[in-house]
Amino acid sequence: MKKIAAGVAALLLATVMIQPTVGQAEKKTSADVDKELRVLQEQVKKARAQKSKAADDKQEAQHYKNKTTKNLKYVMEQISIVSNELTKISVKIEETEDLLRTTTKELEAAEERIASREKLLESRIRLIYMDGQVSYLDVLLSATSFSDFIERADSLKTIVDQDQDLLVQHKQDKLLVIDKKKELEGQYATAKDLYGQMEDRKSILNEKEQEKRVLLAQYDQDIEDADILTEEQDKMLVALASKRSDLQKEKNKLAAEEAARKAAAAKAAAAKRAKATTLGGSKGGGYTGNGGPFAIPVSGARLSSGYGPRVHPVTGEVGKMHTGQDFAVPQGTEIRAAESGTVILAEWWSGYGNCVIVDHGGGVWTLYGHIRNGGIKVSEGDKVSRGQKIAEVGSTGQSTGPHLHFEVRVNGSPVNPSPYL
Repeated sequence: MKKIAAGVAALLLATVMIQPTVGQAEKKTSADVDKELRVLQEQVKKARAQKSKAADDKQEAQHYKNKTTKNLKYVMEQISIVSNELTKISVKIEETEDLLRTTTKELEAAEERIASREKLLESRIRLIYMDGQVSYLDVLLSATSFSDFIERADSLKTIVDQDQDLLVQHKQDKLLVIDKKKELEGQYATAKDLYGQMEDRKSILNEKEQEKRVLLAQYDQDIEDADILTEEQDKMLVALASKRSDLQKEKNKLAAEEAARKAAAAKAAAAKRAKATTLGGSKGGGYTGNGGPFAIPVSGARLSSGYGPRVHPVTGEVGKMHTGQDFAVPQGTEIRAAESGTVILAEWWSGYGNCVIVDHGGGVWTLYGHIRNGGIKVSEGDKVSRGQKIAEVGSTGQSTGPHLHFEVRVNGSPVNPSPYL
């Protein structure tokens, strides 16, 4: 954008530098004007190079805009995948924590049983120590009768079985404690790994979110830059066309004054016939105009958008100034000159797409935009008559469909075309 502005400034400065003084204009010949036209043509080449560069920049911006959209879609898919992985990891963490709590309770219960048995065993040992070394045989031999012997034997067996069972349970619980501790270590390791995975996924998610924000910002910037019909380019159009128009008129005045008088007479006669002109009138039930001096440039058209502020149909910008009138007609419909004049521009121009500008004299131009590719039928410098076919309707430039964008400009500035038609 800065390069375009710099080019505009250089072009405007150049047009000022070659502007003739009053004294010079009196001495100027047709050859002098031809020389100035050649200088201007060099400026035109430079302007076209700048315009071509702007078109390339637009195409590149559109490419990156499309690429950004694809990248954004990919990033959003990655965010969804990582979010799903994070959810699964969170579920696994909850399951592992439940197992940890269960295993911890089982371990604590086993350790409590071990502690309780150890107290019982300590009491048994203490009892044996206090009572002295009394063997089971001594107990049996101390029986007073056979029945007493049997009772003592049964009691001893019960005691031995209880001690044996106690020792077996004690051993099992100690092994259980060892297993539970190993199980806890594994579960803690699993939990630690899962927490690490969760942090990794969160980090990836944060990166993708940041990438998404950058892409969205870039996407918005691309959308903003897509409106290439800028004020600077419009100034360039006015400056270039104005200078070319001035030089062409000066050359015509010096080389063919008689032809200019005839053209003026023809213009006056054509203006008187304006109301009777059927070109672009009510044929086909289309736009009929307001009885102005210019002929309607297309036949059977529907006025789809008038002059003034509106919501831009391409960018959606509210309050965007619409500098002309849009006539909706089928692709390829003939575009005819609204009045006689000289073609001062017939080429692609920024958001207008393929464009033709006709100078009618007195600082009045008409502009015809969005002409289809190959649809321009005149060249710069051509003389055209009122009603002559100059182009065909298309949808080039910033356009949502086939239509003619028609402007009337006075001294380079767009005015409401309605009173002229």
